[in-house]
Amino acid sequence: MQFKDVIGQEEVKRKLILSVQENRVPHAQLFLGPEGNGKLPLALAYAQYILCPHRTATDSCGVCPSCQKISKLTHPDVHFVVPTTTTKSVKSNPESDLFMTEWRDYVLQKEGYVDTSSWYEFLEVENKQGYISVRDAASLLRKLSFKAYEGEYKIAIIWMAEKMRVDTANKLLKLLEEPPEKTLFVLIAEDQEELLATIRSRTSLVKVPKIELGDLQKALVARIGCTSQEASDAAMIAEGNWMKACQNVKDAEDQKYYFRTFQQWMRYCFKAAINELIDFSNNIKTIGRERQKQLLEYGLGIVRNSLLFNNNLAQLVMLPDEEKKFNSGFAPFVKPANIIQIADLLEEASRQIERNGYAPLIFLDISFKMTKLLRMK
Repeated sequence: MQFKDVIGQEEVKRKLILSVQENRVPHAQLFLGPEGNGKLPLALAYAQYILCPHRTATDSCGVCPSCQKISKLTHPDVHFVVPTTTTKSVKSNPESDLFMTEWRDYVLQKEGYVDTSSWYEFLEVENKQGYISVRDAASLLRKLSFKAYEGEYKIAIIWMAEKMRVDTANKLLKLLEEPPEKTLFVLIAEDQEELLATIRSRTSLVKVPKIELGDLQKALVARIGCTSQEASDAAMIAEGNWMKACQNVKDAEDQKYYFRTFQQWMRYCFKAAINELIDFSNNIKTIGRERQKQLLEYGLGIVRNSLLFNNNLAQLVMLPDEEKKFNSGFAPFVKPANIIQIADLLEEASRQIERNGYAPLIFLDISFKMTKLLRMK
């Protein structure tokens, strides 16, 4: 992974490169920021730059043996610690070393842009949550006690460091405070409040912001091959999250369906078009429970956005142009007198659908109630 492969984050890249060039690399750093912003790709590009013997002023060479090994996640001086749990193949005492083959396959498949939910899905752990055990800390202590095999540095990348248990974090404290010579730690986290204060105090903070809108749009066009308009629409509602932006491109047709359906539904409600609402409610059963819930969730998003429109914060509404225009026209009918009731109505309908309620009756009931709320003066 080279810096040029990381989407956006030019300011963070510049600071990381400068720290290497000026020989001011902190021995322990915390890459902190929201999901999907490229923290792991940055850490990999940083490690590759540090270990590359032919690095340039802007990036690693990408072709030397060291770069090639890091790009395949097989460099002997780069160690990974990741959240794990028991699986069909590892029935007890899970730790990172037992999952390195799966980790490499997963990261390479995702081109470095990863999240915990898709990692657990990749491992097929069902509803279990991963964690970083004290066994991981003991293994890392052992590995870092040896000299570097090939490079100048040994580098430990701890992904989702907030998943460390208390005993794990305590075991690593001494190592973070007094690391072996030429040893670097890169901790990657999304929620610093879940990290022990003692861990935070021993690391140098590197804030990694959301990916900027323009950078997301360019990457979608270049990497996925979508049109400029599709990229613009997908990036607009991705909130700086690359994985979410990619998913938005895939889900564009569904998004359009929810928009069109909700738009028509609200028009029927406002007009109190009884026959149309009865037909709408009867037909809604054909789309299935999950899509019914997604339609209601889409409606809740419209209600939340209406609050922004009504408080002169339209610039915060991240929707494609056509949807934003509809939301702007819908917002005046969402008032302080009815907004809580409308939101409660949609949430309660979603709960009833989740409990296998009969969708036509549920939607007809909330349609009649919505008619009164939207026409409230």
